[in-house]
Amino acid sequence: MKISIFGMGYVGVVTAACLARDGHQVVGVDISPDKVALINRGESPIIEPGLGDLLKEAVQSGNIRATVDAETAVVTTEISLISVGTPPIAQGEPDLSYVIDVCKDIALSVKQKGTSHVVMLRSTVPPGTLEYCQNLMEQVAGKDLISTAFNPEFLRESSAIKDHDCPPYTIIGTESSVAEQAVRQLYDKVKAPVLVVKPKVAEMVKYVANTWHATKVSFANEIGRISKAFGVDGREVMNVIVQDEKLNISPVYMRPGFAYGGSCLPKDLGSLLYYARRNNVFAPLLNAVPVTNDLQINLAVEQILSSQVKNIAIFGLAFKSNTDDLRESPAVSLVKRLLGEGFQVKIYDPAVYKSHLMGTNLNYIQQNIPHFQNLLVATPKEALEGVDLAVTTHNTSEIRQAIEQASHKIKILDLVGVFIEKPKHREYESLAW
Repeated sequence: MKISIFGMGYVGVVTAACLARDGHQVVGVDISPDKVALINRGESPIIEPGLGDLLKEAVQSGNIRATVDAETAVVTTEISLISVGTPPIAQGEPDLSYVIDVCKDIALSVKQKGTSHVVMLRSTVPPGTLEYCQNLMEQVAGKDLISTAFNPEFLRESSAIKDHDCPPYTIIGTESSVAEQAVRQLYDKVKAPVLVVKPKVAEMVKYVANTWHATKVSFANEIGRISKAFGVDGREVMNVIVQDEKLNISPVYMRPGFAYGGSCLPKDLGSLLYYARRNNVFAPLLNAVPVTNDLQINLAVEQILSSQVKNIAIFGLAFKSNTDDLRESPAVSLVKRLLGEGFQVKIYDPAVYKSHLMGTNLNYIQQNIPHFQNLLVATPKEALEGVDLAVTTHNTSEIRQAIEQASHKIKILDLVGVFIEKPKHREYESLAW
């Protein structure tokens, strides 16, 4: 198929590379000339394992190119995917302006083309958005030229390619047989059950999925804190709980650790709470999720304050390892608080250290830690030189080995379970086990 993808962020660029690998002809569209130039050189604008090689191969084969010209992209393709951001505004309401602007651009281009076109929305949006966008595009391009579908993505940063290839299912939210057939053809090489539902159902599924993931993280942390008060290891408790796959469904996220973060869970939970408030729906558990998530960060700060140290090594700045995404990262909030308290901080995060930060990702970190680059170090050894406390926010074997080999005088605050057993002859603390 000939495909145009609007928005070369995490979802857009991974989807583009995977579809190009599968033999489709892909045109990536973005307003950033820098992103476009990187992609056309076969270089990834983000840190994602395996993505650089996929992009390089796709550019060399001629299956992918990028442009800032929306009209050319639409005119030369048969289906357009929309993967632009929907960041929170005001009280948590999602900003749909980017989606609407792209829909207008596509509609004008389809009118110019004069032939039928399929539009597939992948951005996370509230129920009813696809219907609104279809009406908007029909007003511009005409009633019979555009068919639409909503196709939620379930890509996790740092494992996005695997998630694209092996999703739990493919959801097609549409009432158009033309759009349904186009999406089926698009994912012909993805072996997963296909669920065809109404657009509003598909839109709601994405919100519920991310809200559930956010809830699971916070639930496990609460269990960890309560268990610790009884002298019980919360990790052991949750390890038993998740073995019940009949009722508890999945072990993913179900473990005590640090706070959740990233570009999806905080945003989508906040958006769902906004609509609950607007419709006078009382949702005490969901309202409590961000509160207990912030509490996990507050407890980390309090534990560090009580440790009577001044020089700290933070292992991990992005919201998870193997990604450079700093948006809503709990580690960013932690470092910001520590700097405000007067601590000397060094940060080891290899993905952030070598990445090309840009767009909203760069803006976010500059607003929270303007001089963050001065805090980054290149190696774990450099991070541990002259510090009193090592704080883990990422769980990798490299971090564990570095801390194990460090001076025994360095205290350890493990926020994510890097150590399964308490290290011998070391001053070791955690939040929830």
